[in-house]
Amino acid sequence: MQNLKYAWIYALAIIGFPALLCAEEAPINPMLNPVPFTQWLQAFESDARSQGIQQTTLDSAFSHTDAPLERVITLDRKQPESVLTLEEYLAGVVSKKRISDGQKALAEHNKLLTKIGKKFGVQPRFIVALWGIETNYGRNTGGFNTIDALTTLAYDGRRSDFFRGELIDALKILEEEQMDTSEMKGSWAGALGQCQFMPSTYLKYAVDEDKDGKRDIWGNSGDAFASIANYLESLGWNKDEGWGRPVILPVDLDKHFIDITKEKTLTEWSELGVLTSDGDPLPKSHISASLILVGKDENAVPYLVYGNYKALLEWNKSRFFATSVGVLADEIRSP
Repeated sequence: MQNLKYAWIYALAIIGFPALLCAEEAPINPMLNPVPFTQWLQAFESDARSQGIQQTTLDSAFSHTDAPLERVITLDRKQPESVLTLEEYLAGVVSKKRISDGQKALAEHNKLLTKIGKKFGVQPRFIVALWGIETNYGRNTGGFNTIDALTTLAYDGRRSDFFRGELIDALKILEEEQMDTSEMKGSWAGALGQCQFMPSTYLKYAVDEDKDGKRDIWGNSGDAFASIANYLESLGWNKDEGWGRPVILPVDLDKHFIDITKEKTLTEWSELGVLTSDGDPLPKSHISASLILVGKDENAVPYLVYGNYKALLEWNKSRFFATSVGVLADEIRSP
């Protein structure tokens, strides 16, 4: 049997699940909520009605909900610690096939992506890269019933306040989009569609790009592309900059400079002796960049990152995730 760590790298490449950084699992704990599920659900429905959710929506949403989903609790209890280096992670997530598929997607949807990119001020390659990293270009959007998954997590008690809010927002989506509960599927944690938006993010940033009256991030790639771009724009995306670059540091560099909250221009970093990963001088530029390390200990890789990288961290706080999106976007760039 192959080494467990490398088995998970293979799994990452296949299923496109970048948040999972290792194969080791914490012990599975029982439900944390002492209140019987039926009693809790009745109280939740009362609260939902007070927030404007219609009883018909609640009846439809919970018609087959009689117990929490044990599989969701099992997955939620998995709290892995990273055992992969950045190099190993990128080898799985930014695979040759994912790069090739991204290049094909960029070419196939070029006209639509160019239109959306201009509208929201986001380079198409980053839209495609996020699409690829999140759901393997729409192939792996998740098969969990979103209402059941969020109900389970809201009931459980470990992060109940957060998921309770997301469950209310999911019910709002059912009403606003006139969706059947069976149509709303996603990840075990409630992330939706081809761009894996949580319900609260969907309500704020999902876009009906083709003007058919539905913000369909499940079956309509155009809506998904526009939604990704709209969200990035809201995070302060700069269409005139990239995301960052790996660098080589001088041995005498003050370690206090390694701080994502501190910025210097590329010209200033060059004057401090920072080089490109090829050992060449950095370009003379007034672009502001922060120096960070991605990874741990002796395997950490230094990067100079721009404002767009920080926007990616708002999307997902993992530096491995943000770096993989940037690397994939660079790899699939149009010739």
